[in-house]
Amino acid sequence: MVLAASCQLPAASLLAQDSTQSGVRVGITYAPGTRPSLSVVLFGAALLDSASVTLARDLEQSDRFEILPAPSSARDQQPPGLNLQTFSALGAAYVVTLSVAGSDVTAVAMDTRTGQEATRVHLFAADVPDKRLAVHRGADELVRALTGQPGIAATSVLFVHEGRVMRVDADGANAQLLRTAGWPSLSPAWSADGRLFAYTAYVRSGEPIVVQDFSGAREMIPGTEDGLNITPAFSPDGRRLAYAHGTEAGTDIYLSQTPGRDVHDWGRAGEPQRLTVGRGADNLSPSWSPDGARIAFISNRARTPQLYVMGADGTGQEVLARFDFGATGTTSAPSWSPDGQQIAFHREVAGTPQVFVLDVATRAIRQLTGSSRNEDPAWAPDNRHLVFVSSRSGTRELWVVDVETGRLRQLTRAGGARLPAWSPRTN
Repeated sequence: MVLAASCQLPAASLLAQDSTQSGVRVGITYAPGTRPSLSVVLFGAALLDSASVTLARDLEQSDRFEILPAPSSARDQQPPGLNLQTFSALGAAYVVTLSVAGSDVTAVAMDTRTGQEATRVHLFAADVPDKRLAVHRGADELVRALTGQPGIAATSVLFVHEGRVMRVDADGANAQLLRTAGWPSLSPAWSADGRLFAYTAYVRSGEPIVVQDFSGAREMIPGTEDGLNITPAFSPDGRRLAYAHGTEAGTDIYLSQTPGRDVHDWGRAGEPQRLTVGRGADNLSPSWSPDGARIAFISNRARTPQLYVMGADGTGQEVLARFDFGATGTTSAPSWSPDGQQIAFHREVAGTPQVFVLDVATRAIRQLTGSSRNEDPAWAPDNRHLVFVSSRSGTRELWVVDVETGRLRQLTRAGGARLPAWSPRTN
């Protein structure tokens, strides 16, 4: 089954998977014709032009549908007289129509096989100030109704550009600079409810961890006034923050806990708890399991930085993914998938970082990239997409990979992107 769309996207918007290198196949094989289907058709009003383009792009970028062009005759038809057999003959299983009724814009998905309505989603009223976000949310609901899994169009990505934290929508639009406590600011991380973010702020007094909301209210985490404090990570319950604290004696992972979830509660966080004792080694980049019971992290206690895991109280520390001597090198930047089944990270291959994923249950490792430098992966909330930094376009940009099909798309185009973090789903 396939997704037919009257608003086609440029052919370059999605690229093929990475190729085979050094006899090792990277990427994932995609078998055509195995995904469900849709078609977006515009009816009647110029108001719907941008909405239909956004909706078609969101559905395509969900990577859960194929794209076929809708027949040119579709615009001359009006519901309920739309000829669904025309779309069915093209291989499209569903047709989505956009129409205006009073001040409301609605998307309706029709099943071309039964001729019945599959689902109906209200997108926005004429007076809604942020129509793009409303369409993104409608697209996510359509994906959920037709596939059982919601989309990610209404999410966004934090990243660092020239030492400043920026935010960009999941389709690469609406990039904006966020005002933070210091310059440069590094390692942005989302809270589980999407209301707060944490980062390292370089200020005159040091490099503290700061927690901030999107209105600009912020608090410094007590205990991070001195030394280097980096790679913060919120726990799934939103009340604990793991981070790495470095001194001349090494770097260790600490845990701070707050009495509440408001930004100002973090200024009253208790005495930080030390989770690792490096004794000259570096332990950093914590990433929580979605149940909050374990933390993945990077340690060079065995010389070469490797992926470790421990309990949230620091117990049971063990290697999770050893490096292959002579084949791979330094491991960095773990990111635990929202469903708990995989951990993404980057690892050097022939001196160049590449993105890998580890199956937590079996500890099997897959290499996802093989061309250019690829690093700092972060999961989308659908457990299917990763955003990462790549030099494949000539400069460091954010790219998105569908880990099931290997399809790639470029997210940013300004150069110098670093350290992405994908938001959770929010209402």
